[in-house]
Amino acid sequence: MSADLHFCRRCLYGTSHPLGLVLDEEGICSGCRIHEEKDRLDWDERWRRLERIVQPHRSVSGREYDCIVPVTGAQDSYYIVHLVKERLGLNPLLVTYNKYFNTPLGIKNLANLRIRYNCDILFQNVNPVSVKKITRTTLREFGSMYWPCLAGQTVFPVQVAVRHRIPLIIWGAHQGLEQTGMFSHEHEVEMTRRYRKDHDLMGHEADDLLLVYDTLKEEDIWQYRYPGDDDLNSVGVTGIYLGNYVRWDPKAQHELMMKRHDFRTAPFARTFDCYDYTDCFNYMDVHDVLKLYKQGYSRVTDHASREIRHGRLTREQGLALVRAHEQVSPKYLDLFCSWLGITPRSLQFMLDQHRNPRFWTELTPGRWAFNGWSVHSGSHESAPVEVNLSKARFTPTDTLEYDRDAAYITLGKGHP
Repeated sequence: MSADLHFCRRCLYGTSHPLGLVLDEEGICSGCRIHEEKDRLDWDERWRRLERIVQPHRSVSGREYDCIVPVTGAQDSYYIVHLVKERLGLNPLLVTYNKYFNTPLGIKNLANLRIRYNCDILFQNVNPVSVKKITRTTLREFGSMYWPCLAGQTVFPVQVAVRHRIPLIIWGAHQGLEQTGMFSHEHEVEMTRRYRKDHDLMGHEADDLLLVYDTLKEEDIWQYRYPGDDDLNSVGVTGIYLGNYVRWDPKAQHELMMKRHDFRTAPFARTFDCYDYTDCFNYMDVHDVLKLYKQGYSRVTDHASREIRHGRLTREQGLALVRAHEQVSPKYLDLFCSWLGITPRSLQFMLDQHRNPRFWTELTPGRWAFNGWSVHSGSHESAPVEVNLSKARFTPTDTLEYDRDAAYITLGKGHP
């Protein structure tokens, strides 16, 4: 472990966070400091500011779409549409990218969302042969099985905005703001091509794959291209984040949507949060293992740090939860191997190539010692830390798979 890696005294984040994070003279990280804004900003005034921002985009006739809202069968989609449709009174066009790792529960949630809010929706289904080719390339070359998912989810809404000449795209919360304090809420940062490339796509645009690797062709990557500046400017495309105008609290928001609109949740082995990413077999599974290999921490650290900031966990309790979950073996690795057409042994070999030597040491072939964030971010108690989940209790209401032979739903638009 490098001596220049330090940890926040309040949450569990370290200074090697891929989105960039700094500690102040009190040892508190930039993410925690920006989180403090949630308790001092006038959110009623910020909501009024949001209303002023969207007002020019309202359809005069009331028979056209006012905005575009990207959605999935999980994450904050229900709450975003709730704010857009029920509170702002806009008529959104929903858009969703098919990542092909779909769970039955995700399909059910997405169908229920469309019905509950009575919204039109557009699906993008990229040729699965091309998606698999890109996945093999990105997994092999820079350790990402999720690159096509991230690329598609962030570019399809922009393409639709240009194609249908609907300037306003409304997203949820900005990851860089929420996790590491990359921006203040008052900066009112908007969606950018640069942030997408640098962070969502790990520095690789679709055409970069063609320039570097010879296994992909034009017909494989063209649907992941970001529209040009001329097209964006001619429509006036702008993407705003609701988290700049609403006090963002995913746990409270999900529970509100569970109560009002029957949003369904499911447990995961690798985290205590059962509200996030229930639409995907891989995000909290093989993809999360890759994150641990590369970054030295995994999604459970994100969840624990968020709950610590909201005052629902202590730092010691959060760290205990991280240590209990982050080394759990993936449950759906065989599903991914079957879909991609490789053996589990071949996949593990590729995953091991991306273990960061800063956090992993190979003791003998195939046997690794972990030296990541949770090893260094707090003391190891001689007795187990009691985790009081009275405030941070997450309630599963469903399951990811509905039968013993779980499988990806390649295409699913409805559910009984």
